[in-house]
Amino acid sequence: MRTFLNGLYTLGGWLGAGCIAAICLLVFSQVGLNLIDRISSATTGHAIGMTIPSYADFTGFLLAAGAFLSLAWTLRQGGHIRVSLVTSHLPDRFQFWVDIWCLAVASTVTAFFTWYTALLVLESWHYNDLSAGMIAVPLWIPQFFMFFGLFILTVALIDDFVLSVTGHIPVSSRKAGAEDLTGNEEGI
Repeated sequence: MRTFLNGLYTLGGWLGAGCIAAICLLVFSQVGLNLIDRISSATTGHAIGMTIPSYADFTGFLLAAGAFLSLAWTLRQGGHIRVSLVTSHLPDRFQFWVDIWCLAVASTVTAFFTWYTALLVLESWHYNDLSAGMIAVPLWIPQFFMFFGLFILTVALIDDFVLSVTGHIPVSSRKAGAEDLTGNEEGI
């Protein structure tokens, strides 16, 4: 099960990275086409009019997908901002219960957003909602990637909650060289 979960988090991270790479490719391609237009305009007196249709829409969709898909991987890498100004001064036992409470609340809120995002995807699919750009994209497609990223994040938060309750320190909150309560220094 651990291999499957770690693979799921890694898949989300790679898909998110692929979305960011696709944004770079689209923007560089559009800049190149604009450059060709400028050169054509300067040499022949008129621009060719080369453009990638709806490239701004596509980059926006890819940005949202990349951000949501990489949330769980970032959590597992300890990359999310943790405000520990108060909790770092608490006794270890109380800090443990505060962490459990935070993971429970975060899991619940994220599950709530995941559920309603799934309903949004189904509604967009049912009514065949389309984007307003030059290329009409069914909105359920970019919304699905948002849902999938939230789903993976919900699984990761529940995973961290279960690890915390069972006495393990979740990978997302481990400090370098820290051992969990079972003496296991390796990541779970």
